[in-house]
Formats: sequence, structure tokens, C-alpha cells
Amino acid sequence: MNKKIELLAPAGDLERAKTAIRFGANAVYLGGKRFSLRSRASNFDLCDIKEACDYAKEHGAHIHVTVNMIPHDEDLDGLEDYLKELENAGVTAVIVASPSIIQVVKKVAPKLEVHLSTQMSTTNLKAIEYYKRLGVDRIVFARECNLEEVTFIAKNSPIPTEAFIHGGMCVNYSGRCTLSNAMTLRDANRGGCAQSCRWKYHLLQDEQEVSTMDNLFSMSSKDLMAVEFMYDLMEANVASLKIEGRMKSAYYIASVVHAYRKCIDEIGLTGQRLSPERLAYYVDELAKAENRPTSSGFYRGLPTYRDHLYGINGAGVTHDFVGVVLSYDEVSKTALVQVRNVFTINDELEVFGPKIDNESFIVQSIVNGDNCKIDIANQPMTEVRVPIPFTVYPEDMIRRK
Repeated sequence: MNKKIELLAPAGDLERAKTAIRFGANAVYLGGKRFSLRSRASNFDLCDIKEACDYAKEHGAHIHVTVNMIPHDEDLDGLEDYLKELENAGVTAVIVASPSIIQVVKKVAPKLEVHLSTQMSTTNLKAIEYYKRLGVDRIVFARECNLEEVTFIAKNSPIPTEAFIHGGMCVNYSGRCTLSNAMTLRDANRGGCAQSCRWKYHLLQDEQEVSTMDNLFSMSSKDLMAVEFMYDLMEANVASLKIEGRMKSAYYIASVVHAYRKCIDEIGLTGQRLSPERLAYYVDELAKAENRPTSSGFYRGLPTYRDHLYGINGAGVTHDFVGVVLSYDEVSKTALVQVRNVFTINDELEVFGPKIDNESFIVQSIVNGDNCKIDIANQPMTEVRVPIPFTVYPEDMIRRK
């Protein structure tokens, strides 16, 4: 069993990268402003990437950078200089989806590991053997592989493998989508996906509409949650377990990383499958961050209609995340909290963090910045003082129980 398996988390900006590492990620993948899918959403310039690498190094973690667009000739301008800068910044690996970029990395930035993106739809050992000859250091499974295929390939692969365990799925084959191009002129494979699969459509049959205004058609699948397969993936010696979600919030990343970190550590310590009770516990922990229904993806085989989203357009918003601890006074047992969502006197809240494991308390009082007692904290980003009867730490998060 791979007890040192890597937990790989996403980050859309520097704050989220640091959050992922604090809450237990061994590595973080992120994208710059060029050469990356999701490039429209990324806030990472080279200075931020360098700071993320420095922070990761201090905490024994690594930074991987996506260079995973499908490039046209004009997209390659500046690539060599960019890769050299990533290497100099301390990046561990680049995630690529083009043989041309693999060759450039090996030529100009040989210290960088090359991880082959899921965009390359790798589903068999022969393909992995071929990519190894090109110099690829790690292969990311196509999301269409079932558990039996992942297990067989991971145990026999000549290079380390990486598998998705959580987050959004794609209705096309490992993200090879052209819907966005056709509908919005935004190339999904060059960093501009408009997420057309999550739109709602009028459905026609023989030129007659069969959909209704209150039940339009969508193509989006449920998100992946693979916590029940963690023992199998670790036993198969998969090298890295990957969470999707570079556009997700810091709270989402903290919650999901924290849950999977505890799950991996528990399985590694016991060497056993999770009991039904412990599995239910982790499913509940992950559900606290979810804003879309989840399924097992392809791990059990081809998804069915039960794994599809009906009547849901994109993600909902959760208000369970209510605050971040800024400081804690051990004498008065009072925390200074930055408000994120509404909470009131007598609410039962729960604190979680890298050093604290889901401890709850009842809100007895709230004191605002003017030193006045209030019954409700409802102004986001303001600071209030709240008694908490146990020790909490800066950057711990508070959510509804």
C-alpha cells in the first residue's frame, strides 16, 4: 500500500494555494495567465507562483503548474522563456497535454517533471509506455477509467500514476470538448471553456419541442466523490490523488482537503478499509462543502442516468461557512473572527483546521468592532469577538454544525 500517497489540491489564487497546503495537501496545482486551461480564471502571475513555491517548500509540499492547453502554432510564442521561469521559481512539475510541449520542457527546463494531463485520455498501458519514451514522468488517468482498469494500470505502469478523486466531471471524453468553440468562439482546449454543458437547452424531436420551460435539458454530470475507493487506490499504488476545482472557494478547498487528508492518514495508519461508520463520517464531511450532487463517476463502470444532473445549472451557493479565526485569547477564551456569512446568538457552530478536528460550540455572545454586544453577525468581512471554550488558531474556519 502506498502510505505516502500524494494528495494533490487545486488553487485559483495564492490564498487558496496556501489554504490547501495548510489543510494537508502534499502538492497544489495551479495555472498561470498563459498556456493553461482555465486561464481566464487564474490569478497567478510569475511572482505569485514563486511565492507559492516558497511557501510550499517551507511546508514540505510541491507546486505543479498547468501548461495543458492544446496549442496552435501562435500559442507557442514565449513558451520556452515561461518554462525556464517556472523552473527557476521552484516549480516541481508541469501538467501538459501536447507532445510538442513535452519536447520543449525536456529541452529548456529539464529539472521540471512532466505530468501528462487527463486531456490526453490515457486509458491503457501501451499508451503509457509510449509517453514514457517521450520523457513523461507521471501519467494522469483519463476520468473514463473504471476502478479495475486503474488498479491494473497503476500496478503495472512503468511511471507513477495520478487519479482524480473529487470534483467536476466532463460530459466529453476527458475534457476534449468543442461545444464552447461552436457556441461562444471560446476554445475549451486553449483556456476559454464557457461550460456549455451546464447550460439549459430546448430539446427538439422531429422539430417539435419535447422540453418545457420548467424542465429544460442539460448535459452536466454529477461531481465525483471517490472517498469509498480510497483504500483500493492506495492499495493499487497510485502515486497521487487529485481534487478538481481551481475555481472553487478557499472554504471548499479547506473542507475537501481536510477530509481527504484525515481519510488517507486513517487508512495508512490502520492498513484497513474504512468501516461503514467511518465511510459515512467522511461522506458527511465532504458533503459539508458540496454545492452539487455527487456520484462515483466511472469507478463502478459506465455512469447511468442517476449520475446526471437534471434541472440544475451550475453550482448552488452554500452559506454554511460563517467565519475565519483571526486570533485567540487564551485568558478570556475569546476569538477574533472575520465574518463571512450570517450567524446569531445560540447558533451551534463548528471549528475545523490543521490543528483542530471539528469541535463545536454554542454562540453565547457576539461583540462588534465598536465593543457593543449584538445578536446577529451579518456584515461580511467585519470583525467580531466570540467566546469559544477551546483553543482555536489563526486561519481556522468556522461553519454551521
